[in-house]
Amino acid sequence: MDPHYSAQDILLCDLCQTAGLQSHCELCQINLCKACVGEHLSDSSKRHNVVPYKHRKSTPHYPKCPNHTQKHCELYSEKCDIPVCSTCISSDKHHGHKFTDALQKLGSKTKGLENDLQELEKRIYPAYEEISLDLNSEKLNLEKHYENLTSAVTKHGEDWHREINVIVNKQKSEIDEMKTKHLAALNKQENEIKQITSEVKQCIVDLKKILDSNNVSLTSAYKSRNAEFRSLPPQVNVSLPSFSPHQINTEQLHQMFGSLSALSITTEEHGYTTETPEAISCPPVKPLLDEPELNTTINTGYGLLYSVTSLSDEEIWTCGNDKTLKLYNIKGKLLKSIQTKSGNELSDIAVTKNGNLLYTDPDTRTVNMVKNEQIQEVIRLQGWKPFYVCSTSSGDLLVTMLSDDYNQTKVVRYSGSTKKQTIQFDSEGKPLYSSNYLKYISENRNLDICVADNGASAVVVVNQAGKLRFRYTGHPSTNKISFDPVGITTDSQSQILTADFNNHRINILDQDGQFLRYIDNCDLWRPYGLCVDTRDNLFVAQWDSGKVKKIKYM
Repeated sequence: MDPHYSAQDILLCDLCQTAGLQSHCELCQINLCKACVGEHLSDSSKRHNVVPYKHRKSTPHYPKCPNHTQKHCELYSEKCDIPVCSTCISSDKHHGHKFTDALQKLGSKTKGLENDLQELEKRIYPAYEEISLDLNSEKLNLEKHYENLTSAVTKHGEDWHREINVIVNKQKSEIDEMKTKHLAALNKQENEIKQITSEVKQCIVDLKKILDSNNVSLTSAYKSRNAEFRSLPPQVNVSLPSFSPHQINTEQLHQMFGSLSALSITTEEHGYTTETPEAISCPPVKPLLDEPELNTTINTGYGLLYSVTSLSDEEIWTCGNDKTLKLYNIKGKLLKSIQTKSGNELSDIAVTKNGNLLYTDPDTRTVNMVKNEQIQEVIRLQGWKPFYVCSTSSGDLLVTMLSDDYNQTKVVRYSGSTKKQTIQFDSEGKPLYSSNYLKYISENRNLDICVADNGASAVVVVNQAGKLRFRYTGHPSTNKISFDPVGITTDSQSQILTADFNNHRINILDQDGQFLRYIDNCDLWRPYGLCVDTRDNLFVAQWDSGKVKKIKYM
């Protein structure tokens, strides 16, 4: 049991013996509180390795032999694949077997277990978790989609009903108009007949009066109108209208109304896949130098130098506050100079797996590629401006972008010109990043996505699925001005390096965000863009000196 621990006590710092411990130095095997970490790290004569206390490693020991209880199994039988003691190896059962040190074998097996655990925790589980989130999101969107589909069909049906009603009402109106004309014609003839009939009746009365009077004068004055009345008025013949409905062709109606595309359910590969343990196998361990060394200084001639990226171990691309991209060798010789397509000042550069150069042009909202000295547009955005870019181990592009209203920031993954993933909010729906545009980005060896969020004064790291892993806001032991992260890069050890602009130094973190050390020598001044080459040499672009410094730190 730890000597500082009891049921009522807490674990105490080995240095001050008063404060509760938080960290552990693997090199010195002592426990430290938050206040004592800085003092302990100030001893530059040793390469301290301070980790959170809960992440400290236990000391391995040889197991007891199950067959010989007084012995410990210090050896390992390769053929039987079990640990054995010195008595076991003398038995016939293990005669002629090859033996290795048990702890050495434990170390190699433990490494395999650690690799499996790391792959499960950092890649496989988050990938399945993201698929689950995508499925839930798709289910939520499903209801809305089918609701919209139903609404579209209903609206089209209403449009058809409206047109049918227009046709019906028009024909009803025409029927009413014909009926009115027909009735008017009959009424007109009826009035004419009534008039003539009245006149005929009057003639009959007059003739009877004359005949009854026997008056010679009246008889002589009589003029017959019978000839007039014999000519009957013309008869009005009306051809009554009729309605001839066309046969309803249901099939034709279906065709005219519109059709639904078939529901297609297929399976396809995900936008990105987890890499195999072989692909993420640990490289040879490279310890940090006690004192980083300045190897080379390259004067680029830029008034303000923004970014540097490694084309090879011998050549670097640079960009600054003008419209040119410059390629230098590590001796400082200018090899190539290329002008941007738009003639605008660019923001950031990166090199793809194939050695092609990428650059962002916020003014035209484009990400462009320089291939064989020809510039071609790769991505064009609407409503967003791309600022910083990196090329991933899988060949994808990660782009940090800011909305046109400067209120939102997000990271988008592209495969070529195709959007595959958007990273913008945490699990609670809150923005992961500030709305400041200055956000250099890098993919770590473990596939984490690391963003130096200058507006939040933090390094924000999410896993491959976009889930927040941690935020680093500077080491608490610092007595200088607040953490001011700008450029960011990662190395073969999965260490994260970020430029602390106003403090004129580089912070080095492990892949879990634990502070390891500063690079604060080499006459650094306002470090901005960063990159490392395949040999883990660090290149630092100094903002207003226009110089790139090559530093050996491992």
